[in-house]
Amino acid sequence: MGTSLAPYAAHELHSRGRRYAEPPSTYRGEYQRDRDRIIHSTAFRRLVYKTQVFVNHEGDLYRTRLTHSLEVSQIGRTVAVALHLNEPLAEAICLAHDLGHTPFGHAGQDKLNACMRDYGGFEHNLQSLRVVDELETRYADFAGLNLMFETREGILKHCSVRNARKLGDVGERFLERKQPGLEAQIANVADAIAYNNHDIDDGFRAGLLSLEQLGQQPLFASRHDEVRGLYPDLDDRRLIYEIIRRMIGTVVSDLIEETRRNLDAASPGSIDDVRDAGKPLVSMSEATYEQHASLKKFLYKNLYHHEQKLEMTRKVQAIVEDLFTAYMEDANRMPAEFATMADSVEGADRARVIADYIAGMTDRYAIAAHESITG
Repeated sequence: MGTSLAPYAAHELHSRGRRYAEPPSTYRGEYQRDRDRIIHSTAFRRLVYKTQVFVNHEGDLYRTRLTHSLEVSQIGRTVAVALHLNEPLAEAICLAHDLGHTPFGHAGQDKLNACMRDYGGFEHNLQSLRVVDELETRYADFAGLNLMFETREGILKHCSVRNARKLGDVGERFLERKQPGLEAQIANVADAIAYNNHDIDDGFRAGLLSLEQLGQQPLFASRHDEVRGLYPDLDDRRLIYEIIRRMIGTVVSDLIEETRRNLDAASPGSIDDVRDAGKPLVSMSEATYEQHASLKKFLYKNLYHHEQKLEMTRKVQAIVEDLFTAYMEDANRMPAEFATMADSVEGADRARVIADYIAGMTDRYAIAAHESITG
């Protein structure tokens, strides 16, 4: 990456670098190297069997955390290139943003957080940083993946003041109330665009959302009318694909155009100016954001809290709670590596080892582990 980048993009030459010094790669830029390390990580492979909305055994064609991360990266790359920002960095952040997610999606995270309430809590975003900084064990010279500062900064998209004080360099911006780089801001919005749209597809496939319900949402309705006008005889399956494709195009185009306006108004000369801007510069227009936010609320009410989903939520949360309780009582129920670490510490440190183990599980591994302790 070089002269084609905007001055306010993340430039490798001005990076805060890696935690542990390494010789440069012969053929790859440093953010390309980060992307490749993330793709080759164990945590990334596990995402293929981790829930997005529907648990792994509910169907082969629903999104998983892995396919979600790939869709986020596609959107993030498009926006980064259009704005002359650092594409490999945006891609790396997008691919890594869910590495710390638990099995069973947000249901699993919420229950593990409840189990960890007296031990510092659990938050998958913070866990993603923990994965790349500490838990991946692939290199002889250091723990974790030793990613560039800007990649790590982007992975940690929100953080409490208490946790920020413990995190050193990547925690500073939360204490100083600064923004991350534009590539990190893109990854954050790309995540929301991706799940808003592909969750519609999965919800419709599952029979939990209907065209009539979706037609009450302005963003969906306008694209529905457009597609119906062009293809009046299109079957529902192809209709929903065509609508969602156009919805994504509409929101992404708006995001690029509005962000350009924001950049023109703020006139940042460097990434430091972006960090000092006082607010994110990557954003949708107010009108499009209102439609996006309305759709998000609709999905929370009609998909994520659908009775069929709530029944599954209760089941998988019981699995997480049972596993946590069992391992706290007897760490030897875990593999030797984790059992040894858990038995060498007490209190919150012991609980964190157990949370690391559970968070690293895939859906089907967690189900099998639960069966092994309950018979």
